[in-house]
Amino acid sequence: MDVVSENRSHGGRQLICRHLSASTGTDMVFSLFLPPQAEQGPVPLITYLSGLTCTHANVTDKGEYRAACAELGLAFLAPDTSPRGEGVHDEEGWDIGLGAGFYVDATRQPWKPHYAMWSYVTNELPAVVAAEFPLDLARQGITGHSMGGHGALTVALCHPDRFRSVSAFAPIVAPSRVPWGEKAFSAYLGDDRSAWRRHDAVALIEDGARLPELLVDVGEADSFLERELRPELLEAACARAGIGLTLRRQAGYDHSYYFISTFMADHLRWHAARLD
Repeated sequence: MDVVSENRSHGGRQLICRHLSASTGTDMVFSLFLPPQAEQGPVPLITYLSGLTCTHANVTDKGEYRAACAELGLAFLAPDTSPRGEGVHDEEGWDIGLGAGFYVDATRQPWKPHYAMWSYVTNELPAVVAAEFPLDLARQGITGHSMGGHGALTVALCHPDRFRSVSAFAPIVAPSRVPWGEKAFSAYLGDDRSAWRRHDAVALIEDGARLPELLVDVGEADSFLERELRPELLEAACARAGIGLTLRRQAGYDHSYYFISTFMADHLRWHAARLD
C-alpha cells in the first residue's frame, strides 16, 4: 500500500492511499482520516460510501467531517465508488460503469471481472486498513450518500454483527423499484429480480433482515426525492419490522454536499454515541 499524500488537520492525519485490490483486480484509492486519539491506540471506524459519479475526493474535500471526527475520536474511511483503470469496462452514461459500482459484485459480463465493490467494501478494505492503522474493527459504523446510502444500508443489514451504527444521507432505499437501480442491477446482476433483493434495503427488511435503529436525512428540495430515493418505502418497511428509524426531512436542502456537510457532524455524534 502506498500513501499518496498526508496532511495534518485538526490534530489528526488526513491520508490518501492506493493499493492493489484482490477483489477488483485494479489499483484502488481511498481516503482515511485518523483523529489525534489514534496516536494513543485503536479508534472506532466510520466508513462512508459515496454516491454516483463520486470518488473518495468528494467527501474528503467537501464533507466537513474532520473537526467532528477529531473531537469524537473517530477514524473516517472513504473508498472509491467503482474500479478504474485500463481494461475496466465502462458505458455511456453517468449512472452506470465508472463511478457507479452500486456496491454489488457483478455476475454478468463484461462487468464481472472488476466490478466487485461488495467484496471490496465489506471484506477487503477493512482488513487492509486495520492491518496498517490503529483501528478498532469491533467498533464500526457505516454511512453514505445516495448510491452510497443504499450501500451503507444494505451492507449493515447483511452484517448487523459488524456494524454497531448505521446512517445515511438521501439514500436510494429501494433500488429494485427505481430507474437508477433497475438500470444498474439489470447490467450487473441480470434480469432475475430475486437476485436483486440482497442489495435492496427495503427488500432485505421485508425478507427478515434487522437492525436496532437507523438515522436517515433527506432534503425536501432534493430533485431525486420522489423518483429515485423514495424514503417513504423505508419508513413503511421499518415501521412494519419494528426498526427504530429516525427519518429527518430537512426543509430547503437538496442532494448536494452543502446538504451533507450541514448534517455530517450530527451523524458522526450519533455514531459516536453507539460506538462508545
